[in-house]
Order: sequence, then C-alpha cells, then structure tokens
Amino acid sequence: MTAFLVPSMLTQEQAVEIRVMARRGEGVRSIAKQLGCSRNTVRRYLREAGAKRYGPREPRACKLDSYKSYLSERLEQARPRWIPATVLLREILERGYDGGISQLKAWLAPLKRVEPEPVVRFETEPGVQMQADFTHVRRGRDPLIALVATMGYSRATFVKFTTDEATMTLCDGLREAFDYFGGVPEHVLFDNAKSVVIDRDAYGEGLHRWNDAMKELAEVCGFKPRLCRPYRAKTKGKVERFNSYLKGSFIVPLAATIEATGLRLEADVANAHVRRWLDEVANARVHATTHAVPAIRLIEERTVMLPPPALMTEPMIPQRVAMPFESLQHPLAVYDELLEVFA
Repeated sequence: MTAFLVPSMLTQEQAVEIRVMARRGEGVRSIAKQLGCSRNTVRRYLREAGAKRYGPREPRACKLDSYKSYLSERLEQARPRWIPATVLLREILERGYDGGISQLKAWLAPLKRVEPEPVVRFETEPGVQMQADFTHVRRGRDPLIALVATMGYSRATFVKFTTDEATMTLCDGLREAFDYFGGVPEHVLFDNAKSVVIDRDAYGEGLHRWNDAMKELAEVCGFKPRLCRPYRAKTKGKVERFNSYLKGSFIVPLAATIEATGLRLEADVANAHVRRWLDEVANARVHATTHAVPAIRLIEERTVMLPPPALMTEPMIPQRVAMPFESLQHPLAVYDELLEVFA
C-alpha cells in the first residue's frame, strides 16, 4: 500500500514540483500518485498557494490592434469579394498606422480565400501586342462593365467603364487606350466576340471576316486585329490577370465604400476615379511578373509604336471635373463626399 505524506511533511522541493506539474496540465490524481501523497493534500496545497493551470500566453499588443475593427468592417463590406492586403495597407496608413504589411498579412491569412495558380504567359517585344477584353463587374438590368486593355511588354493598362459591349463602345474605348498609351501597337488580341469578328476562318484558316467597324478602326489606327484560339481564353493571360487585380484593388474597395451608404457604383463615377488609380497605383507599382514598373516600361514601347490617332470621342473624364447630374442616379457631389477617404 502506498504511504501518503501529510501536509506538514511536504518539502519546499515537493511544493515547487506540485506547482510545476499543475502548470504543465497534470491532474490532481496524477500529481498525488507521483509524489506519494493524498489527492486532498495536493488540492489543499494548490488552493492555499493560489496555484492554477496556465493556458496559452495572451498575445502581446501590436500596432495593428487599433485598426482591426476597421479592417473587419472593410472585409465585411466587400464580402463575398476580397480586398487585397496592399489596398488595406494603404487605407490604414492614411489613418495613422505606422507598422508594416507582414503583420497585416498574418492577420488576414486565416480569412483569405485560396488564390488559383498563376497562368503561364508568353512574353512579347515592346510595342508588339496589346490585349483587350471586357470584364463584367455587375450583371442584370443595371450592368457595369470594364473595358481593359493591357500592353503585352510593359503591362501598362487602360480601363474604361461602360454599360454595354457594343462594337462602337469597344472601338471608342480602343481609341482612348491608344491615346493613353501614347501609341498604337502592331496588333491587338481579342476574344471571339461578335463586336470583333463576324465569321472566324471565313476565307480560310486565320482569314476572318471582321466586324466592319473593327476593320475600319484597324485600318485608320494601323494595327492588326488578332483572335485567341477557340476555347483558349487564357491566351489573353495578361489582361485576364489584370481583371482580377482591377476588381480586388480598385472596384471592390470603391464599391464597398459607396454601397455601405446604400448607393450603387455607376460607370461615370468609376471612370472619374479610375484614371488616378491607374496613374498612381496600377501602372506605378512593381509588376509581380516583370519585376518592373509598367509606366517606365511603357516609355520603351512608345519609341516603337505608331503615333496615336486623334480621338474622335470625348476623353476619359478627369478627376473632380463636374459632370451633368442627369447622367447619374445621384449628384456627383454625393459621391465626392463619400469618397473623400477613398481618394
């Protein structure tokens, strides 16, 4: 039979050992058995000594703590869409955050969806190719569509928001893109939309029947239209990848800010803000694939491209320029007031 020790016989070493074993998560029964004393003795000593089991250490305060409620609100506003860490970092830096992006990414990691594998792309020489595509932001009776044009070499990108994908909308947007880039590339890569091509391979393999308006634009501006291979939409990998970046870095934060007040993002409002975002963020960042700044690489492309044609349409509306109220569901001043923080 095990001989139990009475409380008066506990040594200082035994007392310390009880506390240590309790901190490690040992139960009263286990402690008593290992020390050869009664369970009541262990309980009494732990109670009198004020010992308790220790759980995980509370996390230390960090610079991000004061901004977590704001970040949670922004993520909730954008749900089910996602605002990238780089965008959220810019927003909290404007609010006084003086930390880095690492702790922000660590905090966001458990909340972030899994991104698809990157698309393998073919590189082109300066001034050779531009990829153009429409991407849907909002469908239904009140659609919002973005025409995105990306230069293959520099990755410099132009964006114009519209409400349709008509041929003239596409042609007008391309003219504005050439003007924005400061030149016309050798060819422009499209998908197989009717706004571009009427009948693929109509006159033999690779000899297509182009939409008349597109053919005229190509002749006037001096580019060759090209089509993606059927069922190979990823041929336009550069512009497709930018579409995702555009939505996450520009559209979602802007729409979340506007929609939080019960309004909807409209094409005119998006166009009033996208030029600044292109100039200061998208085309001024170090591109993840080229590891170069698109705006700087674009300078190389301009030296080998044809001069841009004179615009036949009104240019993109500059930042803060007054627009007729009848073109909007709400006066522009309403949006300006809402977007002071975003701008």
